[in-house]
Amino acid sequence: MNSRPIPACDGADARSSAASGSQDSRDGKKTRVLVTGADGFVGRHLVPYLVAQGYSVIAASRVATSFDNPDVTAVPLSDLSRLFDWQPLLDQCDAVVHLAGIAHKYAGDDFYDRVNHRATSALARAISRGPTKHLVFISSIAAQSGSYADHDLTEDDFPTPNNAYGRSKFAAEQAIRAAGISFTILRPVVIYGEGEKGNFATVHRLSRLPIPLPFGAMSAQRSVLSIQNFTSAVATALSNPRAQGETFIVSNPEPVTVAYLIARHRASHGRPPWLLPVPQSWVKLTLQATGQGAIWERIGQPLVAPPAKLISIGWEPS
Repeated sequence: MNSRPIPACDGADARSSAASGSQDSRDGKKTRVLVTGADGFVGRHLVPYLVAQGYSVIAASRVATSFDNPDVTAVPLSDLSRLFDWQPLLDQCDAVVHLAGIAHKYAGDDFYDRVNHRATSALARAISRGPTKHLVFISSIAAQSGSYADHDLTEDDFPTPNNAYGRSKFAAEQAIRAAGISFTILRPVVIYGEGEKGNFATVHRLSRLPIPLPFGAMSAQRSVLSIQNFTSAVATALSNPRAQGETFIVSNPEPVTVAYLIARHRASHGRPPWLLPVPQSWVKLTLQATGQGAIWERIGQPLVAPPAKLISIGWEPS
């Protein structure tokens, strides 16, 4: 990446300029990035990617995680559901990528709010009290929309989160903006890759079943995101001064259908698609009758969220 990442420095300079490559322009040392939630699916991909880009990474996680690389320092992360002092972690870094939080869990609004919103708010306030550090906050498309949308989403749409997870992420975004710090907010759609969780893991489990599946007629377009494109988007948020103070949808440029995903996954294992063209109305009624209406919203309804704004500042998805 040819643009310059944001260094740790005082005052407005960090908001208007960036350091060369991934080296601190003042002393030649590598820019140190604190990655919270480094033990999760996304963190395990992001940490080595940032190292490969020339960064030094402070990998913070609740679970002890080993990264066999001299440019990665593993440190413990406190329980985000309880108040704690962020300063010892901030003292070690020049920039922060805040991944840590909860998703895909059955929890009440208060628990989501404590972990995803209040802990992030405390982090932003701690950053505001010290030398300027750039915060890349990993939010979610759920902060902007429910599980489907009747139009292509853009960052200009008024946010309409419809569950505890989305509401907590949107509240965290607002707290970051109110803190008066240098930030970039990323709203990724569902992410796939080795170690994936959530909706993609479910689709791929279904794909592995040695039976025909009734999804051949599914035509709803859904935006998805490869872990490779996600990690490069984070690098853009760290390095590109045009990303500062902005919010970006992150997705692969082309949406796909559930039928395509299943066929592709089966093809990768040398198997035919084996998809039956069952009418979508039948699939919908069956899911609703068995109490699985939420699944229909995620696979049978469209959610297209193009990354045009992020591409416009120079992000190059694969």
